[in-house]
Amino acid sequence: MAASVSYVVRLLRLLTAIAALGGAAAQAAPGPASVAEGIYASAPPRLLQIRTLVADAGRQISIGSGFLVSADGLAITNYHVVSQVALEPKTYRLEYVAADGSHGDVSLLGVDLPNDLAIVRLDKHDAPFFTFDKTAMEGGLPKGERLYSMGNPLDLGFTIIEGTYNGLVEHSYNDRVHLSGALNPGMSGGPTVNGEGLVVGINVATRRGGQLVSFLVPARFAAALLQSAREHETAPDLRAEIARQLTAWGAALYKSLGEEGFRSTVLGPYRTPETIAPWFNCWANTNAGATPKPRANINSTNCSSDTGLYVASDLNTGAIQINHSYVKTVDLNQFQFATYLTQLSQPRLVGGGPYRKWYTPERCHEDFVSAAPAPDHPPLRVIWCAQAYREFEGLYDVALIAVTQDHSSEALVSRLSLQAVGYDDAIALGRRFLEAVQITK
Repeated sequence: MAASVSYVVRLLRLLTAIAALGGAAAQAAPGPASVAEGIYASAPPRLLQIRTLVADAGRQISIGSGFLVSADGLAITNYHVVSQVALEPKTYRLEYVAADGSHGDVSLLGVDLPNDLAIVRLDKHDAPFFTFDKTAMEGGLPKGERLYSMGNPLDLGFTIIEGTYNGLVEHSYNDRVHLSGALNPGMSGGPTVNGEGLVVGINVATRRGGQLVSFLVPARFAAALLQSAREHETAPDLRAEIARQLTAWGAALYKSLGEEGFRSTVLGPYRTPETIAPWFNCWANTNAGATPKPRANINSTNCSSDTGLYVASDLNTGAIQINHSYVKTVDLNQFQFATYLTQLSQPRLVGGGPYRKWYTPERCHEDFVSAAPAPDHPPLRVIWCAQAYREFEGLYDVALIAVTQDHSSEALVSRLSLQAVGYDDAIALGRRFLEAVQITK
């Protein structure tokens, strides 16, 4: 019995010691809340609100966030936060407001249009600044890591938001980090950091219609822009630089699309071309359940690229769409069916209104063609429409529509839409697209 009592005493002492060690460990390892507190406590001197003001009126027209990345006043923000100044420097100017209430002028030094980044200079010296996380720069950040986004949402004051790193977004041409966190308007351009306060990404967007679905620009692009600004003492002609970057980005995009090529899919009695590029999302739809009962059945596929590029508040470009609709009459006669197909194949280029400042009027050409020898390839009625960009020489928006002409009661309507494309690239891709429309055997 004495031995048993001694054993129990020793066991109780051991459990007490383990509990004490666990409590000490819990105190030594800060939880998410204390990590956020520590990060935010040191962040305000390095955080900025970036304001775009109408130069003559001196009043703000838009706001975003930014953060210092050097002791001599260099800071990173989003391109879309400062785009009005980049495009119209005589009409707008920039100003920063720091967390301590200080404010001053901002000079725009450079932009990275494809990655929606800009670098600016403030009248600050010997200021604390953020540094970039090396692991994130090398793509080694583990999924599930806790991150902290900072900025000034809705002009409510500087805020810190906790979120989770989910890796790069799939089906996206431009690299974006998927963050499970609540970014809000006004936080664009602010930093997202890890638990050590090192920058892993830059706040850029949130998915409307979703909850806690937000996106970051990877830190390596901001580091590259910082390095470029240090290597060039004078700021470039930003309007010309935007044109150069848009042209180069578009050329690379359409080269990649051409290299990926098209695959053949079956839709009714036809084979249709769809791209195998990984940055497309494809969906199907039908009017079978429409009320009242449709006079022609339409089964469609639509593939849209995740390649949108922000240029200005009234100009987003760079999208590609591939659409096919198999149409079969229910009770339309031959003439009515032909009229129906004409309505369905109308071009959809934007134009007029606020877009007139960006685009020349569209020009269209329609003809009957044989893209390749029969019998595998049906005769086509083809519509080609293009409009040029006024500001960006050599770039066009193009719509190519093809309607098969081998039956009087059924047809395939195929559409290829390209934005910010060089004319030669559009011709080459259009020819390959038409040649890929075939009849199944």
